[in-house]
Amino acid sequence: MMPLLVHLPDWVWLVPGLPLLASLLIGLRVLLGRAAGDAAEPLTAGLSAVAAFGGLALLIALDVLAVLRGLPGHRVLAVWFGSGSWQGTFSFLLDGLSLTLATLVALIGWLVVRFSANYVHREAGFHRYFIVLNFFLAGIQLVLLAGNGLLAFVGWEMCGVASFLLIGYAWQRPVATGNALFVFVTNRGGDAGFLLALGFAAAWLGSFEWTALAGSGQIGVVNARLIALGFALAALAKSAQLPFTPWISRALEGPTPSSAIFYGAVMVHAGVYLLLRLEPLLVQAPDVLAGLVVLGVLTALYAWLCGLVQTDVKSALIFATVFQVALMFIEIGLGWSTLALAHLCLHAAWRAWQFLLAPSWLAVTRERPGPPPAWLRRNQLLYTLAQQRLWLDKLAQTLFVNPTESFARDLRALEENFIDRAIGEPGRGKPIDPERPLILVDGLPGRALAAAAGVLQQIENRLLLRGRGGAAEKLLHQLGSYLRTLENLLEQPRYLMMAVMATFVVIL
Repeated sequence: MMPLLVHLPDWVWLVPGLPLLASLLIGLRVLLGRAAGDAAEPLTAGLSAVAAFGGLALLIALDVLAVLRGLPGHRVLAVWFGSGSWQGTFSFLLDGLSLTLATLVALIGWLVVRFSANYVHREAGFHRYFIVLNFFLAGIQLVLLAGNGLLAFVGWEMCGVASFLLIGYAWQRPVATGNALFVFVTNRGGDAGFLLALGFAAAWLGSFEWTALAGSGQIGVVNARLIALGFALAALAKSAQLPFTPWISRALEGPTPSSAIFYGAVMVHAGVYLLLRLEPLLVQAPDVLAGLVVLGVLTALYAWLCGLVQTDVKSALIFATVFQVALMFIEIGLGWSTLALAHLCLHAAWRAWQFLLAPSWLAVTRERPGPPPAWLRRNQLLYTLAQQRLWLDKLAQTLFVNPTESFARDLRALEENFIDRAIGEPGRGKPIDPERPLILVDGLPGRALAAAAGVLQQIENRLLLRGRGGAAEKLLHQLGSYLRTLENLLEQPRYLMMAVMATFVVIL
């Protein structure tokens, strides 16, 4: 039993691995056509629930081990790749911060999986929903448990892809796909900051490990500030702080259970976790901490003002969430990291319950939403600002989404007007020879192949298909006669003996 406990931390990769395996198995069932009808739903929901509960059970065991024998700490399980003086590893950091949040997220994830089995029952995208949900659970656990920034970034992007897919869950609706694109594009700014910080870490520290970043005092204040700025940008975007706040209200387009785990309880706190993880680095850049306080205050005011005029439950909850997360940024900026961690845990649990209850909120309260405060209704300017959400949504649409859509349209026009015509497109071929209407070609490669086939056909016709007496037949007959003459000579004894003697001469 004791050897098992000693090696238990080395199995932590199963926490993200089990949901990822469940996602792959469900996807395989869909591809094989074994996920049709109501009868296929219990197995999909069951695989997801078992995977989520398995990760929760393993984390609880690790928590017990940490209490009894101390925190496992930094564990390097394998080397991913290396280049020069640095390398990327499959490492996990099992300390108080990661184990606390990973256990809480695993519990919320398991509850959401169980809730979703009934919520999306008989939906056309039932299995697709659970594939993406499991993919997200794997990604967020990678973010929380990874021992280095590179592996955490992999989980960071997995969460972003899962978010995009579940916002666009009802892909038949233009609003859903438009909101998914809006969220995806605006979050790429934060991802760029994350990558920039990782590049600086590789150049100046020679490592991506969180332990190396925590002890980065030797790289200088300016370098530490640049790394901290990159990670702070990623945290601001993922946690929907100004100027990235508008994306989170668009993200509510997905199913309510996904809103609960993504934007109410878990993913919206990923930025807060990143800042808590990098607290030793942020301490070296007090101006970055001051900037977090300022942006947290501005975001809190923005969320409070916009929340006063919301008339639906989910929008009111999401602005309340942004307000609370902004307070966490203020706490981190002021150096109150323990308070921020406690705030995060309590808020995640409370907000998950509220979002899961949102579809039944009107039945529970039996009341209509209250009107905005009288002072706000009397102030026409503030009321308009709150209703329009300070026009940040339209500003982000103009600066980020519209250029992306224009670029995509230009690429599509290039593909349709040039690339497709140059290389051809399946199903649009035309006959180039009226005598052979079944041979269809399209594009330059198709025409070149048809021309080569025509040349080969002409060669074949001239050499082989002219009947008896053709040039090819005469050449083959003449070659055959030479070979028969050579064979007859080799069969005679004198020539055979000469061959044997020549062989001995060569050998000796």
